[in-house]
Amino acid sequence: MTNLTLVIDDDVLKRARIKALEQGTSVNALVRDYLAKLAGESDAKQAMAEFLAIVKGSGASSGSGGRTWTRDELYDRN
Repeated sequence: MTNLTLVIDDDVLKRARIKALEQGTSVNALVRDYLAKLAGESDAKQAMAEFLAIVKGSGASSGSGGRTWTRDELYDRN
């Protein structure tokens, strides 16, 4: 992990520290999370990757030949 030095107005930092305390975290963690989201590493992206890994590991499939029914057959109500 790399260190980063920021120049921030004293009042802004004071308010950020208060907000971080209210959320039970640190200013460092807030900035790190913000930058991760800005860079595209969102919680949704991570959750989707975890979900796809679970699905892939489940072994569930429609068989070696793939699905054998059509949409019309699936919704046939006769």
